[in-house]
Amino acid sequence: MVDGEPGADWAGAMQAIVYRRYGSPSQLSLEEIDLPAIGEGEVLVRVHAASVNSWDRDNLQGALANRAMLGWFSPKIRVLGGDIAGRVEAVGAGVSRFKPGDEVFGDLCGSGWGAFAQYARAPERALTPKPAGLGFAEAAAMPQAAVLALQGVRDHGKVQPGQRVLINGAGGGAGSFAVQLAKLYGAEVTAVDSAPKLAMLETLGADHVLDYRARDYTRLGERYDFVLDCELHRPVLDCRRALQPRGRFTVMGGAPLRILQTVIVGRWLKGRDGQQLELLLHEPNKDLAYLGQLAAEGRIHAAIEREYRLSEVPLALQRMCDGEVVGKAVIAVA
Repeated sequence: MVDGEPGADWAGAMQAIVYRRYGSPSQLSLEEIDLPAIGEGEVLVRVHAASVNSWDRDNLQGALANRAMLGWFSPKIRVLGGDIAGRVEAVGAGVSRFKPGDEVFGDLCGSGWGAFAQYARAPERALTPKPAGLGFAEAAAMPQAAVLALQGVRDHGKVQPGQRVLINGAGGGAGSFAVQLAKLYGAEVTAVDSAPKLAMLETLGADHVLDYRARDYTRLGERYDFVLDCELHRPVLDCRRALQPRGRFTVMGGAPLRILQTVIVGRWLKGRDGQQLELLLHEPNKDLAYLGQLAAEGRIHAAIEREYRLSEVPLALQRMCDGEVVGKAVIAVA
């Protein structure tokens, strides 16, 4: 049972970016598929915008950890895309927070993905009301990246005014939000990434910028109260050199073996050393309403490199695979 009157252009099919096997962005194709059916507690959203995350790339390529969730030999899902912003088209039985016409945004990574399409199905709990002052493109850039950044800076880093903070991999989606949040909380921020991304990081308020290919931040003799590492280019034992005696180091992403090393070393250090090394475990949509309000007030914003058409999702993902995306790549669907 679906509540609400569908729009005049409602039909039984929609366009979506589809994949059937792991591989490169060339595996993706724009196809017409059936509209997703919604059940109890679910919402059908007409997608106005989506955005690309590294998780989409890893799902597409079939990284080992992702295959464990999506299927070892072929993906169980057909449509990628976690970040979504749009309007509620219809609601299933039992939905109480939303009605047709409501503007929403959210992260579908824990509920089947599917944002790279004209319509997406989502459980009510995965969606948050979009602030009226926030555009669809900027809202779509936020759910995964901004939530990760907040969990890193506020929850793990416990960043306070006057502290020295370094963000490695700052030129990506989560990193660009982390720079802004660390500044919002009063820190002196050093942002590390490749040279083409440094100018953008300066516009976001970074006090210092470093090209990681030219300068190794772990060997400069600088010490930080908190390091948030989105890429983990270097061994975690090297990264410890950049921490204050009681500094915190949180890993958000990187090669699986280096992430495992962080977990092992962090457990070994626990109770032996004042430094803390931790792995950030993503909590989808946590405090997304708070982040949306910060963006609506202009206190943070999405660093959107460009908006792509739905048919250009393969291009956006290829640019991410090549490390060329500066900030966030947004998909303009409606």
